[in-house]
Amino acid sequence: MIKLKQLKKHDCPLFYQWINDKDTIQYSLSLFQRINTKKEIKAWYLKLLRDNKNINLGIYLDKTNKLIGYAGLSNISNTNKSAEYFIFIGDKEYWGSGIGSQVTKQIIELGFSKYKLNRIMLTVSELNIGGIKAYKNAGFKTEGIMRQANFREGIFHDKLIMSILKSEWITK
Repeated sequence: MIKLKQLKKHDCPLFYQWINDKDTIQYSLSLFQRINTKKEIKAWYLKLLRDNKNINLGIYLDKTNKLIGYAGLSNISNTNKSAEYFIFIGDKEYWGSGIGSQVTKQIIELGFSKYKLNRIMLTVSELNIGGIKAYKNAGFKTEGIMRQANFREGIFHDKLIMSILKSEWITK
């Protein structure tokens, strides 16, 4: 249903729409709460395309090659064999369709097989029920809570710290 591949420069306009949609960015990067002009978003996107320290892949529909979001691994530590997983599905038409689980599993496989990681972690807002479901479905386990670590719409709420180990993935 989807394929992960390098983002293209011509895909930037989709991010103008997504980042300026309050619902789409509700649980996303704090940065997305601060940028909203085409100039700001383009500068961020071009920097993302040049980033060779993290893995940033577009989520494209297999049949139409339509970009619906991006995902990858950041804060990669070769010393500790670990990284942080992220996903952003900007096209709301595909929310709740199982694509998040598919992407998560593909990125985990990439991290453990190609990049020889031992641990992949993530943080997720406690209010992001769909995200938590997708992460648990992929094998992530909750390992902690960052109390009142998110501030959205005038209220604080907790973030969960979740991770999966290579030894757990192999046994899946």
